Amino acid sequence: MPLDEVARGLGASAARTVLVDGRSGSGKTTLAKELRRRWDGSQILRLDDVYPGWDGLAWAVEHVRDELLAPRHRGLPGRWRSWNWVRDVPGRWHTVAPGQRLIVEGVGALNAGSRALADVGIWVDTPDAERKRRALLRDGDAYRPHWDQWAAQEEVYLAGHDPRSAADWVVTDGPDGLRWELTARA
Repeated sequence: MPLDEVARGLGASAARTVLVDGRSGSGKTTLAKELRRRWDGSQILRLDDVYPGWDGLAWAVEHVRDELLAPRHRGLPGRWRSWNWVRDVPGRWHTVAPGQRLIVEGVGALNAGSRALADVGIWVDTPDAERKRRALLRDGDAYRPHWDQWAAQEEVYLAGHDPRSAADWVVTDGPDGLRWELTARA
């Protein structure tokens, strides 16, 4: 299984940061959890815990790059601020040690700027109808009224950052299961 191969490579190296990106409902969280299980001592940062509300994708991209990834890349602690979705206010700050193995998972995790500050980038690609089915099954009525609003932000992000092109691995989730493709990075 390629995920075992990725985890072995990470474990055998000094890698500290993996980025897992894909559109809503593509399977990023599931993949990140499986990678964490195989990559000893790693933790996951879910960007769902960072977005400052339903219009916060662009803000989260910059926040994670500047506050978390850049300092860790320089060997310093990084940090990120959570969002309290219930109260619709900023939450507390979280610090991540520079040596902590970290998987950042969510829409906006992977782009050229963030990939330059990480060890591995993974893009998860799933057909649109399946993504929507999964996301609405997972989050139901809490997400349903925001699906189009969020999808529009994803489109802007994809057009401006082309995260798939920054990936080391592209995972396609289809009817025959997961297909892994190692990409040629310049």
